[in-house]
Amino acid sequence: MYPVIGMCPICGEPLVVTRLYCRSCNSALEGHFSLGKFYELTPEQLAFAEIFIRCEGKITRVEQELGISYPTVRARLDELIHALGYEIQAYEPDITPQEREAIIEQLASGEITSEEAVTLLKGK
Repeated sequence: MYPVIGMCPICGEPLVVTRLYCRSCNSALEGHFSLGKFYELTPEQLAFAEIFIRCEGKITRVEQELGISYPTVRARLDELIHALGYEIQAYEPDITPQEREAIIEQLASGEITSEEAVTLLKGK
């Protein structure tokens, strides 16, 4: 069997399934059926998604498996997120730059532990 493609090889638009067939009972359904978002991904994006899932979303494992850097993994993940139609939420800590600097100074002077600094930097 050949894999189902989701994009037209001629014009690049999404394909629509118009007939579904059951080999067991010989039934068929006709209409317009969506293939879903994953069928709109390029083969490279789909392969990356599979590796990312197999690595349980752990970027360090994806880095090791593909032999690429963190920024490259992150860029491919961002591309995949956009290709699936989602927006990436920008992380905005709940602390000011002055508070951040004070936390780093406290860590450097030994007033707080690294765990405490991480918690404070996350704004929690």
